[in-house]
Parts: sequence; C-alpha cells; structure tokens
Amino acid sequence: MKWYLNAFLLCTIFSFLSLLYAFCQLTSTFEDQGEWSVWKADRSRHVTGNPLRKMPGLAGLSGRQDKLDRERSGSSGRDERSHVAVVACGPRLEETLTMLKSALLFSKKPLHFYIFAEDNLHESFRDVLDSWHKVAQTRFNFTTYSITFPKENAKEWKKLFKPCASQRLFLPLILKEVDSLLYVDTDIIFLQPVEDIWALLSNFNTSQLAAMAPEHEEPRIGWYNRFARHPYYGKTGINSGVMLMNMTRLRDKYFKNDMTTVSLRWGEMLMPLLQKYKLNITWGDQDLLNIIFHHNPESLYVFPCHWNYRPDHCMYGSNCQQAEQGIFILHGNRGVYHDDKQPAFRAVYEAVQKYQFGESLDNTLLQPLEASLQATTHTYCGSVSHMFTKKLKQSIGSV
Repeated sequence: MKWYLNAFLLCTIFSFLSLLYAFCQLTSTFEDQGEWSVWKADRSRHVTGNPLRKMPGLAGLSGRQDKLDRERSGSSGRDERSHVAVVACGPRLEETLTMLKSALLFSKKPLHFYIFAEDNLHESFRDVLDSWHKVAQTRFNFTTYSITFPKENAKEWKKLFKPCASQRLFLPLILKEVDSLLYVDTDIIFLQPVEDIWALLSNFNTSQLAAMAPEHEEPRIGWYNRFARHPYYGKTGINSGVMLMNMTRLRDKYFKNDMTTVSLRWGEMLMPLLQKYKLNITWGDQDLLNIIFHHNPESLYVFPCHWNYRPDHCMYGSNCQQAEQGIFILHGNRGVYHDDKQPAFRAVYEAVQKYQFGESLDNTLLQPLEASLQATTHTYCGSVSHMFTKKLKQSIGSV
C-alpha cells in the first residue's frame, strides 16, 4: 500500500511540474510576440467627441471585420474620423504642433492623431493638446507613443538618415488594429481639410495600398533619376513626406523583391532590404520605400504634386502644374520654415504658428499672411504666392 501511495505522489508531482513547464513556455511565447506588437508605447488616450475605435474601417472590408466595425462604431458601421500619424524627435515639438493646428483649423470631421515622439516630449504634447480641447471647435483625440524599433536592430534603424525618421516604416506593425492611416512629416501645413486627402482612399483600386506624390515633376532636376544607386519608383521616384496607407492591405500583401524569389510580407522584408542597400541609400527610409514600390508598382496610387508641395516645385521656376488650382498641402522640407532661403514657405508656417484658436481666421491668419507674402515676390516661390493662399481662402470661407 505504501508503495502505491509513493507512486501516486510521484505521479502527482510530475504532472504538476509538467503543467508548470508548459505554462511557462506559453507565457514566454506571448512575451516574445509582445516585444514586437506592444512596443512599450505610452498609450495615453485623450478623447473628445466619439470614443476611440480601435479599427477604423475602410469601405471594402467585409465579413467578420465589418461586424466588428459596426459593433464598435454604431449601427452605421462607419468611422467618420481621419487618422493622422506623425513622428517627432529632437527640436520638432513646435513644428509638429503647428502641423497639428493646421489640420484642426479646417477639418469639419473629427481627427485622431497618433504622435510618436521621444519620451521627454510627451508631457509637452499632452499639455498643449489638452488646452486645445477647451477652445478648438473641431473634435479630435490623440495617442502618444514612444519611439521604438525591433530590439535586435534598434541602433541601426535609429541612425538611418535622421533620428526617428524610419519609425514610419513600422507603423503598420505597431498600429496593428488601425486599418487606414495618413502619415505626414512634421514640416507639413494643411491648407485644406484633412478629410479631402483621406477621401483618396476611395480612389484606390483593388491592388493599391498606399499613395504618395512624385519626388519631382521635372526629370532635369530630379534626384533619383540622376544620382540614385538603387531601384526607385517610376521616372523620378516618390516622396514619403505625405503617405496615405490602407494598412490592412499592406499587412496582408506578399511583396515582390530582389532579395529572394519568394514574396515577403512587410515585416519580413524591411531588415533584409536595409542589409542589402544600406551602403547605397542616401535618403534612408524613403529610399527603401522607393525600392519596395519599384518592384510592386501596382500597389501604389500616385497623387499630384499639390498634395505635397515642396520648394523644389518653385525654387527653380514653377513646375507643379496642378498647384495652379491652389496648394493643398505645403511641405517645408530642407528646414525652410526656419531660415531665409524660402521666405514664402516661412511666411505660411509663421502665420499658422501665431494664430490662436478662437480668433478670426480672416483677420489674424489670412490677411497677415497675404501681407507677408507680398514681401517675398522677389523669389521664385514668392512670385507664385497666389497658389499659397488660393485653397487657404476657400478653406477659411468654408469654416
């Protein structure tokens, strides 16, 4: 009898240890997955208006996801908000806040901002945006995130081009529950409602999953077609400062590439792509995007230059024909908001920066801006200053 009891006790102990081991292995698996999907983000959620929906739906999604969308956003099954992401590092706080202000000034539909920033900037973002909730007429909410990269290659990604710039490549993998997203650089100024560019999602065909503007309209001054040592999209490449994405499609697609005959998913492709081309790329993550869409041109929707209007479009003479109907989004790259090289761009930035919510848009934004632009007509960009205010006037009128 004693022998049976001992055997039973040993079996019980062995079974318990086996269960404990299995539990530990399962927990470890979840933790490993979490390193990539959770990303140690500061997910401080601030809501005004409709509560945050985790999966903003894009027309065309069907089945179980449509059911989830309807449950989360009400009986209509639609999320009316535009979802905007930005990445801010170093001295980019004020520039980013000016961009966000321009988005809020003219948008008639609610906005959600995804702000990826260095940890020391989070409190400043929250303080300013919380103060805007009290006076801004446009409903919006926001979430702040820490800057994070996959642990095994974090240093390599962070030093690529500029600190934090390559964070945008990982947005589909970080924001796994977000369906569609508009990414913009910090040096963007919206001159018309965000929902107008958001509406371009409905123009995507069944294969398209992202939208960007060409890097240049004029090949004679193009950078990629003259200097690139890697594949690039189209004749002159694409610029990633304004990037509209259907991230559900992007996560699901298997991309053709020149590293293997096997098509790869987004997350599988990034690091091998960097390892292959890191000695041949100048503009970091934008170059990687050019390489990807060179091999997958059917996946890209190209929108005109007035959605991403840069100094290159006017500093050598006007070469963005679509901007004659007005500039929709101003992109002050090369630091032109903060020096004297392109005073017309700086005038627009400073007009938006100085504007205070609640004041007259016509008296305290448009009129001072028009006066400032008159002093820039000696420059190529200043000579077409009517394009800088044409859409702005319409946006102010509609507000």
